[in-house]
Amino acid sequence: MTKYDLAVVGAGIIGLAHAYAAAKRGLSVVVIDRDAQANSASIRNFGLVVVSGQEPGRARAHAERTREIWVELAGQAGIEILQRGKIVAAQRPEAMAVLEAYAHDTHSSDCELLTPAKTAARAPGLETDNIVGGLFSPYELRVESRQAIPKLAAMLAERYGVVFSRECAVQAVTPPIVETSTGKIEAVKIVVCPGDDLSTLFPERIAARSVQRCKLQMLRLANPGFRLQSALVSDLSLLRYEGYAMLPEAEALRARLQAECATALANGVHLIVTQSADGSLVVGDSHHYGHTPDPFGSQAVDDLILQEFRTLFGHLPAVEARWVGTYASAPDHAYFIDEPHPDIRLVMITSGTGASTGFSIGEETISALF
Repeated sequence: MTKYDLAVVGAGIIGLAHAYAAAKRGLSVVVIDRDAQANSASIRNFGLVVVSGQEPGRARAHAERTREIWVELAGQAGIEILQRGKIVAAQRPEAMAVLEAYAHDTHSSDCELLTPAKTAARAPGLETDNIVGGLFSPYELRVESRQAIPKLAAMLAERYGVVFSRECAVQAVTPPIVETSTGKIEAVKIVVCPGDDLSTLFPERIAARSVQRCKLQMLRLANPGFRLQSALVSDLSLLRYEGYAMLPEAEALRARLQAECATALANGVHLIVTQSADGSLVVGDSHHYGHTPDPFGSQAVDDLILQEFRTLFGHLPAVEARWVGTYASAPDHAYFIDEPHPDIRLVMITSGTGASTGFSIGEETISALF
């Protein structure tokens, strides 16, 4: 039996982040996953690394460091950064007031407040009659998750010698042994990154954090005939990100949106628009919570997302694809690192921010373990 310095359970973005942090230190690493390839939250997303709008403090610091690592990795793994920056298109004066307050924060010194004309210039296709201004953040990056995650895994294997044991279900971890469906694996330290699996490993510790699943809906639209250089979000998004939502000015926006968009708010709908290399647009999303959300998409929820898109852009390209995703969610924290044993760490991102904060969290975990 080969003995590794580190065994990582889970080959999603958080598992890969921990594998990368360990491999850079020269440690021997094995990554174990029940599936043949990434198939869940790590690829069913926008591929957007969000920095602005993160809650000030640890979340913001993790996002800033994770962005740096994405840039570092892009060259190594051949991952294309498709878009840079983020535009918040304000449709209401109350939203503009939030952006003005946010722009005066010390963490936002590089953000630029925009007039309606400048917002439309940065985001071709926008209907200027439907916006009152905007904000441009230079911090964000966007990759195509479905391509980036496999490329990252391949790079870890080829460049750093990380071993991947796929189609291998982990049944128990008792250091230094990891019991799997294909036999035992020995490792000095073990990091468990279960994604939204709430019941296989350490279910009592996960339950103690009130973790459940968040179900989201997303769509891909046909090439609209314009090219977005940056990701775009709208008024509804300002209530989804703590860095905006915690500002006093957000209360007036919340009240107006509750009066005008109550159904969208009840379904956790906000608009994010990113563009792929082929010109198609990835748009979403929605948020519904439960321990086992149903797997079916709702046309009514899709219509709420598409209505917000149509309001901003004035037309609606053809829908090419629809999908549903889930991720772990908890009410009081963005992530947690638990210690079931001195040689084990249980790491869960409970806010849907794995791509935005995961690499930094991986560094934090590995530094504590070794």
